[in-house]
Amino acid sequence: MTDLAPVRRALLSVSDKTGLVDLGRALAERGVELLSTGGSAKTLRDAGLEVRDVAEVTGFPEMMDGRVKTLHPMVHGGLLALRDNDDHVKAMQDHGIGGIDLLVVNLYPFEETVANGADYDTCIENIDIGGPAMIRAAAKNHAFVNVVVDVEDYPVLLEELAANEGQTTYAFRQRLALTAYARTGAYDAAVSTWMADALDQSAPRRRALAGQLAQTLRYGENPHQNAAFYTDGSDRPGVATAQQLQGKALSYNNINDTDAAFELISEFDPADGPACAIIKHANPCGVARGESLQEAYTKAFDCDRTSAFGGIIALNQPLDGPTAEEISKIFTEVVIAPGADADAKAIFAAKKNLRLLTTEGLADPSEAALVLKQVSGGFLVQDKDNGRLTKDDLKVVTKRAPTETEMNDMLFAWKVAKHVKSNAIVYVKDGATVGVGAGQMSRVDSCRIAARKSQDMADTLDLPAPLTQGSVVASDAFFPFADGLLTAAEAGATAVIHPGGSMRDDEVIAAADEAGLAMVLTGMRHFRH
Repeated sequence: MTDLAPVRRALLSVSDKTGLVDLGRALAERGVELLSTGGSAKTLRDAGLEVRDVAEVTGFPEMMDGRVKTLHPMVHGGLLALRDNDDHVKAMQDHGIGGIDLLVVNLYPFEETVANGADYDTCIENIDIGGPAMIRAAAKNHAFVNVVVDVEDYPVLLEELAANEGQTTYAFRQRLALTAYARTGAYDAAVSTWMADALDQSAPRRRALAGQLAQTLRYGENPHQNAAFYTDGSDRPGVATAQQLQGKALSYNNINDTDAAFELISEFDPADGPACAIIKHANPCGVARGESLQEAYTKAFDCDRTSAFGGIIALNQPLDGPTAEEISKIFTEVVIAPGADADAKAIFAAKKNLRLLTTEGLADPSEAALVLKQVSGGFLVQDKDNGRLTKDDLKVVTKRAPTETEMNDMLFAWKVAKHVKSNAIVYVKDGATVGVGAGQMSRVDSCRIAARKSQDMADTLDLPAPLTQGSVVASDAFFPFADGLLTAAEAGATAVIHPGGSMRDDEVIAAADEAGLAMVLTGMRHFRH
């Protein structure tokens, strides 16, 4: 094997015809013989290029609705033959097999077919067979053969040929082979994932995962960690599909926190009014509704001004000028919203380091999805927590029933608690969080931390009492003892929402009755680790 390998003969067979004519013309001008199939051959001929049909090379016509056209020794022999192996060369000569030095293939649009909601049989028909077989053959023989599977690599290929007088280097062919195997792996992953869903197999024997590189990151959670961001091809609104209007590139932590912020704010239907969530280290430090976005932001900010500094802000309605003006008063890493008006963009333009992302919509919080978590030696897979409740789902278990205001605040607090790391405690008053306790080993500690933050904000705002006075409190899991509940009552909470289900539920309910609290049970837990 030599480092440089000439490209004399190319097979072009693509589903996506983007850039095909320009590539074919550039290759033809270099004297490369063009082989092709079906629609690709027609496209090239219509552009005035000389093309030889694969059917002419194999001696067999395309058959079975195109299912069989390239699965033939005249094709695969040309891709797999080792040019420096005498036996291979002799076999080529004996059987009239011509070498194929370049394969350009992109596959049947299976992923797009599934995304468009096609029926089972249509999806099956869009599973490519010949394409992956040729790609794998060419990639295996990258010592001599170039394989291109992405349109964006067409100009890269032409640059390589120009730099090496119609030849390519071994390192270049290695990189193409790597991309090719990743593409067929991703394709098979898409097929197997779709089939598992179609057959209602929630835990198939083998699980294949794939992603498309979206961004190479400067580092991961810490500077000594390498990192990159991959997308899964979904068009779901969120950080992966958002348009970044300004600011420097997102970091690993930015992406993680922005996703947490957007998933939380998507719980709040914009038809019910403006809402704002402020996130720090993947936990909410303030969430609120308001008559305007500006008011929602201000109320969220007043939950924990200290933590909000350098945070991530998510809005459930397009960002407007007054809200942008208010946000710009402190340092903020990222703002993500369904859109932004001209005034908001102009105000943020002065904040060069602030990233502004728009999503053109909110995510559907009830949408089914998988959540993955890597562990040593494997990974855990579970359904996304898309559990939601209405008033009719709640069970009042205390002597005093909650007021309508308390009930509305409890449902608000419950939505927020779902997005707080366990053990999660969330105090809410008048449609705004007034204290959040997250990620503690003890639920009592979470109650105390949340209450302490409220007291700190009362001191900052020069209030006569912390805003937890007269609030409601949500707990993501049951109170195992009455101590956490009593701590919340001491902070001023008047009503409690939690799942229930503890062996000591009766003891906790009795403590609530004695304290004059209203309590409702959800029957649903929201652990978030």
